[in-house]
Amino acid sequence: MASAREMRLRIRSVENIAQVTRALQAVSASRVRKAEARVRETRPYAEKAWQVLRHLSHQPVSDQVHPFLAIPPDVKRILVILISGDRGLAGAYNTNVMRYTLGTFREAEVPVSYIAVGRKGRDLLIRQRLDVMAEFSDLPAEPTFADVSAIGRLAMDEFVGGRAEQVYLVYTDFINLLRQIPCRKLLLPVSFEEIRIGRNEQVVQANQTLKEGPEATYIYEPSQEALINMIVPRLTELQVYQAITESLASEHAARMVAMQNATDNAVELAGALRLEYNKARQKAITSDMLDIVGGAEALTSG
Repeated sequence: MASAREMRLRIRSVENIAQVTRALQAVSASRVRKAEARVRETRPYAEKAWQVLRHLSHQPVSDQVHPFLAIPPDVKRILVILISGDRGLAGAYNTNVMRYTLGTFREAEVPVSYIAVGRKGRDLLIRQRLDVMAEFSDLPAEPTFADVSAIGRLAMDEFVGGRAEQVYLVYTDFINLLRQIPCRKLLLPVSFEEIRIGRNEQVVQANQTLKEGPEATYIYEPSQEALINMIVPRLTELQVYQAITESLASEHAARMVAMQNATDNAVELAGALRLEYNKARQKAITSDMLDIVGGAEALTSG
């Protein structure tokens, strides 16, 4: 059995850990609210951009489909943007998104390259000997659009250059503080059935009543192709930004819950250790008192 000094040191250590986890819980609780607010702020712009792009794609200007909208007949390479965290202590957050990614793309019939956003995802991909063409880590705690736009531009360059026929985005969708779901969506080419923005992968489409008959035709200035060339890169970068904000909100929520559980467990363990320490201390006091009484009786009888 451990000595009283060892038990006191262990109790102190557990209480110190509880203070650390409680502080991490408070920090994550503050950050998850800010991240959720950023997610809500990006949705109106993303939806409007999506409406314009959807309308442009239905205009009978040319019989030739724009490359950004055309489904490739033969996929030779897939590019995956994997968004994970830079740090641990977030429960199963990083494990879930990485397991989802490997389970989805490991058995692909064509080569798959990865852009890793976050050190945890990068380290796992490297350990699995997968093709990591680029990595982005140590992003600011509250990244701006300019901080992450390079990720979307890199994906666009790979797609336009013909080095990837499909670009997927894998991230963790923030549902609430207790539920975060790993998901994927097709980033390029633009697919109206696959691209989702917002909570729980809600399909982004025009918020308008469906009408019978053809849509109205407009004359655009500049041309339709020029508008698509401008809107699709912007929408692509915006989707990457929103996926990162969704993932950050999910990470902070997972870390908050994990640290709350760790704090509760540490408090419970410290209470159990203190109880054992008091029992051992009481036992030692009782033993000392019995020795004193026994010695006094021996002197009296002698």
